[in-house]
Amino acid sequence: MTYAVRAGLQKFDIATDLEIASIYQYYARWIREGKLKVSSDWNKDLKIKFTAQDPCQIVRKSYGDAVADDLRYVVKAVVGEENFVDMYPNKSNNYCCGGGGGFLQSGYNDERREYGRLKLDQILATGADYCIAACHNCHAQIHDLAEHYEAPYHTVHLWTLICLSMGILGENEREYLGPDLAEVGL
Repeated sequence: MTYAVRAGLQKFDIATDLEIASIYQYYARWIREGKLKVSSDWNKDLKIKFTAQDPCQIVRKSYGDAVADDLRYVVKAVVGEENFVDMYPNKSNNYCCGGGGGFLQSGYNDERREYGRLKLDQILATGADYCIAACHNCHAQIHDLAEHYEAPYHTVHLWTLICLSMGILGENEREYLGPDLAEVGL
């Protein structure tokens, strides 16, 4: 959505005084300013490992490594720097998950999953317990890859971890979390 608004404004030369930015940039700013009070203390003893997907539209096609750095800043703030394992390659060079551009709804599930094996292997190489996918298409694709190939990781939205780190994630918002996170903060 951010990419579409930004690209549309540029393509049709629409002037606006609105700041068009990624939510990752806002999260990072709000954490730095103390407006979003997150903590990674919940994961100090658990030591659950996380990796993060760099969404194509936001990172590679729009804001580049600067927004990827903001994403990592937020992730480390909510899970602990020592519990973040980066993929390689990453940031602007990260691999596409294969779920965007309508591919999820295309009906070509076998082809989509085969393309996604590159992302699956990349996630598995990190050894992370969770892949943070802040983009909805990435989340759906990465989750589907884990289920289809019976991969040993869970997929989680960034906002879910932000809420968990603030102690405000509700009981009914934990259904897709693994057993290691299902009870955290309750």
